[in-house]
Amino acid sequence: MQKGSPSLTSIISAFGRAYHSRFDQPKVFDDYLAERLISEDEYEEIKANMIQGIGFFNEELAQKWKGHSEQILKWITQVQLSPTPLARAAYCEGVLLNEVRLGAKQYVILGAGLDTFCFRHPELQDTLDIFEVDSPMTQEFKKKKLEQAGFEIPSHLHFVPMDFSKAFSGQPLIEAGFTGKKTFFSLLGVSYYLTKDELSSLLAHLFALVPTGSSIVFDYADETLFEAKGVSNRVENMVKMAAASGEPMKSCYSYSEMERLLEQCGLLIYETLTPEKINERYFSNRQDHLSAFETIHYVHAVKK
Repeated sequence: MQKGSPSLTSIISAFGRAYHSRFDQPKVFDDYLAERLISEDEYEEIKANMIQGIGFFNEELAQKWKGHSEQILKWITQVQLSPTPLARAAYCEGVLLNEVRLGAKQYVILGAGLDTFCFRHPELQDTLDIFEVDSPMTQEFKKKKLEQAGFEIPSHLHFVPMDFSKAFSGQPLIEAGFTGKKTFFSLLGVSYYLTKDELSSLLAHLFALVPTGSSIVFDYADETLFEAKGVSNRVENMVKMAAASGEPMKSCYSYSEMERLLEQCGLLIYETLTPEKINERYFSNRQDHLSAFETIHYVHAVKK
């Protein structure tokens, strides 16, 4: 993300969710509101850029499908763009709703982007305070999008402008109404871009604010990240695209490394999903290109 600009990742992620909701069956995760936050011009521009980029992803298919733009778009979206954002959102929200039943009163979304959870679950207005943490520019961009789409911001949704990846402070959260109640955190699509020390420091600061039983869901890359190819070289492509965008991926972990890091932060792993488990849970028996991304794992960790 360039300084002074809204997160490009947030727009592309919303595009992937909107495309899945509109065209794919069965649904892995149905964000039926995502397309309302993307203008038709933005949708068409992202679509055109992806179609034009088919040669980068797969030169053979670029030649084979020349002139078949919708087929190309479907392949790029389902192979490269959507699998991880869809499955990790489905996993995270499933855990969150269970945590709410178990007494969580606050939900902090770190790197919220164009998240629509609050608007898809109005039934939680009286039971769950939601805090969206993201860069100031991205939040202002989202607020404009919400206004343009006719959304009213409910009283339990709190915006917290902060570049938490650089330096986290609990004070902006507290000023937005955050208290020491049982809390659920999500940190999706972020850990790869932090060093191991940065992730450890962030988790330690977060969980210093909350009581025992509070928890977090996040995704991380395993130790094969920088050597794996993946289906149609998609893992290698992901790493290359991140570097080219100016936001290189910085870290990957073995399971034992992640376990030690969390232990040092006072957290225990409650559940972890490997790529194989993710594929089995969210992508089994599909007739399209969607499948779990190699090297990416999900973790639900709980404060002791």
